[in-house]
Amino acid sequence: MTYVFRMTVLLLVLTLSVVASEEIQGKQRPNVVFFLVDDLGQRDVACYGSQFYETPAIDSLAEDGILFENAYATCHVCSPSRASILTGKYPARTNLTEWLGGRPERAYEKLHHGEKLTALPDEEQTLAETLHEHGYATANYGKAHLSKDPKTYGFDEAITGWVRSYYHPFSPSYETTLASKPGDYYTDRLTDAAIDFIERNQNKPFFVHLEHFSVHDPIQGRKDLVQKYQKKLATMPPQSGPDYILEANPDGPALSADRLKSLEQADSMEVHQNERVWWVKQKQDNVEFAGMVEATDQSLGRIRAKLKDLGLEENTIIIFTADNGGMAASNQYRGIKHSREVLNSRFASSNLPLRGAKGWNYEGGIRVPLIVHWPGKIKSNSTSQAIVTGTDFYPTLLEMLGLPVLPEQHMDGRSFVPALKGHAYDRGPIFWHFPHYSNHGYQSPGGAIRAGRYKLLEYYENGTLQLFDLENDIGERHDLIKSHPEVAERLKKMLHDWRKEVDAKMPYPKTTTSKPAPGARVSKTDKVSDAAMNRLPLDVERFALGWKVKNWGGPGMKPGLRTNSLGRSKVLVTHPRSKDIPCVLYRNVQVPVGKRSALRFAVNNHPKGDWTLLVRIDGEEVLREPIEGSEWQGFSVDITKHAGKTISVELENGASGWSFEAGYWHQIELVEE
Repeated sequence: MTYVFRMTVLLLVLTLSVVASEEIQGKQRPNVVFFLVDDLGQRDVACYGSQFYETPAIDSLAEDGILFENAYATCHVCSPSRASILTGKYPARTNLTEWLGGRPERAYEKLHHGEKLTALPDEEQTLAETLHEHGYATANYGKAHLSKDPKTYGFDEAITGWVRSYYHPFSPSYETTLASKPGDYYTDRLTDAAIDFIERNQNKPFFVHLEHFSVHDPIQGRKDLVQKYQKKLATMPPQSGPDYILEANPDGPALSADRLKSLEQADSMEVHQNERVWWVKQKQDNVEFAGMVEATDQSLGRIRAKLKDLGLEENTIIIFTADNGGMAASNQYRGIKHSREVLNSRFASSNLPLRGAKGWNYEGGIRVPLIVHWPGKIKSNSTSQAIVTGTDFYPTLLEMLGLPVLPEQHMDGRSFVPALKGHAYDRGPIFWHFPHYSNHGYQSPGGAIRAGRYKLLEYYENGTLQLFDLENDIGERHDLIKSHPEVAERLKKMLHDWRKEVDAKMPYPKTTTSKPAPGARVSKTDKVSDAAMNRLPLDVERFALGWKVKNWGGPGMKPGLRTNSLGRSKVLVTHPRSKDIPCVLYRNVQVPVGKRSALRFAVNNHPKGDWTLLVRIDGEEVLREPIEGSEWQGFSVDITKHAGKTISVELENGASGWSFEAGYWHQIELVEE
């Protein structure tokens, strides 16, 4: 045997050995399904105490895994929390501190928002990129919400975007990426995509980051499940206590019980804005939201069933959690003097016994469900009191998978593998920093720290502090700031030292010469561009012949004619010029003689905003209607009494607040009988 031949054989043997080793490692290396639910409060899950929502698949996962009682998101709104999961860093360290693209500054706010980034930083090495480097197939489905294509930060495949309707068509983002047909429900179709990815990658390790848009608004349950919960609610005894309560800004003068009572009657945005109070839902009785929760639960059940069918169940880690607390306080200000149907579209759920909601640093905004299933490695049907937060998933998963840690990347994370295995674990204090005003309340910007049993909240307008003992007061009702000053001072120093360490950007006072910080979003009253103004009248003509438009505003809402929107084709979108100047569609109409005649049309609105419809004939108001919720409403205005005359008709899209007052119009037509 020649030397060359022997070396060739040796190299061949070594090559085959390496390949075989990699195949063995590939088979042994666990898969990961990270099941992230949007706006799911900890108490929205049956195994965490919900008596109304049914979540059998989530409950089953808890029976097979470990349930954490003290799990937290790193922020009370979505984008910062999601970034922390992928980077292992606090929002204050990356400076991605608000949802993207962010809440505009408002005139009544005393502070400018803190400086912030408007997208995930390029320099971060995400969890997806790290797993991809170690041979994982990676996919991101749902609400990524980091202002970048997930394929640029480690995902092989991505189907993401905003949801305007949970029923087909979901939004333009999904028209070409998520196959659907009339009647399809978004949560189900997104689950189909995740299952398809698992099937295609079953022979190699995979990481599925399933970021469900559910249970975020628009609050639209799957119809069959909504009917189920309507029947269930009808058989339940009435729940005690108020349906909603007013929560005041803790950073302002205390409001007496009598004053709060009077504000309950004075239910208007202007009054409540001046007093800095916000409605918070107190009962879990929203049948639409219940339908969303159970549809999401079924998604988890379907994925686990597929893993079992493929023989992957015992080699797949599943992490189930949420990006922030439940939406017990409405998105944008919403009063409560409306029908149950309207209120169900505005307030998702109750977080009780936790206080507050999404958008607040109270427990209701930041404490989340967390269940981990690690087959063969942890005790099933167990519960942990360990305190963990969103930065901790990165190092924890690397340790679970036997991969090298990256301490310079996930520097704010702590592996909670000891807690998973039932060992003593203390990750140390956790911190929050939100230098902005929230969409979900008039509370001041602020931060918080939890260290052991105590939690300190600090508000940035006036420097107000609150201190709570969470072991004895999970509802944060008994402020200990006066009785435990030494604890408050210790935690305050830790919080300030941490802010300095991570270079946290702070809000700052408005003055006559001050300007918003970099990254801030500022409300604009700009007129529509000249090019758009030249196009918009043509859009109106194409939409409904003979109609014209005046006072068209709202460039951010992209007014104009849309091929498809909110489930209908050929929809005209308008927006008022300002809070006081409505957008008006107008034309002259010749009313026929000897026939019954009516003007008919349908309207809808943006899921986040309401508006006021007003109809005038010859300058006289004949119809005024608040347009609320997110369903098409048909109107018919009888004009028979004007037979033989030419009348002027005006259809107004007027502001009811000033945020998303877009009017959606469909089929304006004159009907003769």
